[in-house]
Amino acid sequence: MTETWTTRIGGEPVELPMTIESVRAALPEAERAEFTAQIETTPGPQLAQVLATWALPAEAWEQIDADVARLEAGDRTGFHPQDERYVSPEVE
Repeated sequence: MTETWTTRIGGEPVELPMTIESVRAALPEAERAEFTAQIETTPGPQLAQVLATWALPAEAWEQIDADVARLEAGDRTGFHPQDERYVSPEVE
């Protein structure tokens, strides 16, 4: 069984902890109680999402926030829709 998840931050692969125990251990001491409270009350179908959210380092959140800001500003460069509801202006 794999002990880590892999994601990309700034285009580079980054390994993240993937168990409740390893995510908790990777967090600063001040955040562990909040993590424990949240993970213990998360419904089963949402556990992977919540765990991944806590596992992401600050650099990932900076990238996510920057991407969301670009999208909110109308810049969809580099984003590809997963369905037909959005058609890029470059395609029209």
